[in-house]
Amino acid sequence: MGDAPAVAPARVVLATRNPGKLRELSAMFLEAGIALDDLASVGLAAEDPEEDALETFDTFEENARAKARWFSSKLPGALVVADDSGLAVDSLGGAPGVHSKRWSGSGANGAALEAANNAHLLARLGPAAARTAGYVCVVVCTDGGREWSARGECRGRILTAPSGTGGFGYDPLFWSDDLQCSFGDATREAKARVSHRGRAFRALLERLVPRAAPRAG
Repeated sequence: MGDAPAVAPARVVLATRNPGKLRELSAMFLEAGIALDDLASVGLAAEDPEEDALETFDTFEENARAKARWFSSKLPGALVVADDSGLAVDSLGGAPGVHSKRWSGSGANGAALEAANNAHLLARLGPAAARTAGYVCVVVCTDGGREWSARGECRGRILTAPSGTGGFGYDPLFWSDDLQCSFGDATREAKARVSHRGRAFRALLERLVPRAAPRAG
């Protein structure tokens, strides 16, 4: 949606409170010549209670759009980008899907919440042989009027025990078909090349950053 900006934006606000996402994406944007601001640096360090109601839709697309539009309304004139992503396990009918963040029902946050979610996933799967799964990410960017969106996916399977301490969320349990290792064991650079989030954000950046015109002759 929307035409590409006339020039590459100098700064973009990433509307997330997940430090793992911010770490992964900052380098990718800088490589494209775009400085990535977090919410704290633009005066939104404190979480607004209204944010809890933003991710209540049935699809990644709707959740990402709701977040991008809401934060854009708080930051007039800024280029705001938000995403929604999650794990979809085939034998669980696509769960946890859009409920990935708080699937376990734990009231914890940060590392404690991730541990609870991972334990819940292993309990739900049990000794099941069918463990194929995929990660999905949809990203939406808006300047308050125009919108751009992109989607990325990757495939793999769920391990029977965590492997590695890298990444975040379900990464230590997700074996990547592309990398032949878990996302928990992968380097940040390797994961960014093949992950759902890396693919979605690279597709978005291709729309936001004009390519250099080919030389004549």
